[in-house]
Amino acid sequence: MKIKPISLASTLALAVALAATSTVNAGVIPAHQLSNPWFTDAQASMADKASQKNTQRAKNVILFVGDGMGISTLTAARILQGQNNGHSGEEGLLSFEHFPHSALVKTYNVDAQTPDSAGTMTAMVSGIKTDKGIIGLNEDANYGDCQSAQGNEVVTALELAEIAGLASGVISTARITHATPAATYAKSANRNWEDISDMAGVSGGQDCEDIASQLVNFEANLEARYPGIDVDGIDVVMGGGRRHFMPKDAQYNLEKALSESPEGDRSDGRHLINEWQAHYTQGRFLSNQADFDALDTRNGAPVFALFNESHMRYEADRGNDIGGEPSLSAMTQKAIEVLAHNENGFFLTVEAGRIDHGHHAGNAYNALEDTIELSRAVQIALDNTNPAETLILVTADHSHVMTMAGYPKRGNPILGKVISVGQTEPQLAADGQPYTTLGYANGLGFMDLAEQTNADAGYGHSAEHGHHVGRADLTSVNTQAPGFHQEATVPLGSETHAGEDITLHANGPGAHLAQGVMEQSNVFHIIKNALGLNSK
Repeated sequence: MKIKPISLASTLALAVALAATSTVNAGVIPAHQLSNPWFTDAQASMADKASQKNTQRAKNVILFVGDGMGISTLTAARILQGQNNGHSGEEGLLSFEHFPHSALVKTYNVDAQTPDSAGTMTAMVSGIKTDKGIIGLNEDANYGDCQSAQGNEVVTALELAEIAGLASGVISTARITHATPAATYAKSANRNWEDISDMAGVSGGQDCEDIASQLVNFEANLEARYPGIDVDGIDVVMGGGRRHFMPKDAQYNLEKALSESPEGDRSDGRHLINEWQAHYTQGRFLSNQADFDALDTRNGAPVFALFNESHMRYEADRGNDIGGEPSLSAMTQKAIEVLAHNENGFFLTVEAGRIDHGHHAGNAYNALEDTIELSRAVQIALDNTNPAETLILVTADHSHVMTMAGYPKRGNPILGKVISVGQTEPQLAADGQPYTTLGYANGLGFMDLAEQTNADAGYGHSAEHGHHVGRADLTSVNTQAPGFHQEATVPLGSETHAGEDITLHANGPGAHLAQGVMEQSNVFHIIKNALGLNSK
């Protein structure tokens, strides 16, 4: 049957009919349905979203990246957050899940169906997809080929913001030279070239600058790449990875080094922290919680903070750090305080890097707790900026192979064993053993490390006892403990990324462009359009 086009008169009549919702509701939808909280909450939410469209130019953009924060991670973290607060959990939302606009994002790299963080973050901050393992270069560069980088560099949103006179910042709970934060400022044919010692034996390596050096030389490198511009460098850098900035010599160890062995890794004798301080004489270098607490942000001076030799601690494990480390939300607040001094505005990237590491270790507890901390950081950003002039984007670089399975009843502990509707005891599988709601498709598998809050401790445990892949008797195991590592199906030395779409949540000027299913490279274009970087 041929469908007739709708006439203008018919369209207007339909609009009028839909507008008369009270009349329609009164005649068709039962009163008990109209008064149901699910119904009224949804109706209010739709009205709120319909009114939240801001097409004005943004003054500031904050890009939050939950590394490895796939949809199953969001769902489980949302439930855990609620249960930590005494609720059933399912009905709650993470802070950014209240945002009025969202989209699904495809994460594949040019050469990989399931991606890595280097290629995905390069897409988000440069607007082009590239190969797995490559940072700040297009797909014509070859992984591990130093000289192939030349001529294939791409410009990033952070660099464009600097050129436009905005302030800029990069925060990560991972090493600041790790793939995700590095993609905002560095160009490297290998994400692992974090310092010069990582490039030993690389053909043509003398012609390529390591990632840590590129961070410290960001201002000079950008001005050399685009003659005639004058930038003042990245205003706020906070994260881990001190070892890549210090000589491999114990005399340079800072107060929180964990041993008498050299804290630094650099084989060229350069002390990049000292180089940064010599150039930014008004700036402040921070290495511990006391430094952070003493930081005075009122003058807007540059900040360079490296809180750990390697990655920063998991949120649940921060209390065990010798020197003390600030939370992601605290770093976010301090960064905004510094960056807000620039009257032109700012661009800030914030990565919750250890979500990814918790998953790789097969430990959902830490992955979810770090996701909840990211939610707190986003709320801090909302509370300390003007939503009318600040675009906040929250997304991930890729997903992980964590699943939610079985038929647990509502309110069942998300980290617990499956207890079905109407039951009080754990459901048993076909092998007669209980099983957990959360599990992994691959990885190291089951480990019971009890109250161990460092997920990475599982690697050492596995080395001692071998892989624990397959079923285990969980009857007497506290699966909600921080040190419980979920069962896995396929034995691997580390759990892997997954290839399904991730989410993008947006609030503020230009947020309405986050819609539908999009390529990951579109994120850059949302940022560029919001800040008007085309015209600057």
